[in-house]
Amino acid sequence: MPRVLEHFAKRGFVPTAWHSLVETATGELTIDLQVEGLDMELAQVIAASLRQIVSVETVLMSEKRVALTA
Repeated sequence: MPRVLEHFAKRGFVPTAWHSLVETATGELTIDLQVEGLDMELAQVIAASLRQIVSVETVLMSEKRVALTA
């Protein structure tokens, strides 16, 4: 977890939400986090960096959009 957080912290970002779960049967760690203020280009750079961490198998990212009301 610290190796994941490091990629955000060194750029001055702190996750606004963090959920992690260790699957007891396999020992697999899943981390789901949200960060406000990242543009898509920087998010892609961070995702690429996370993919370089030893033992990281998958990095998924998505963009949360706010619906505008009329």
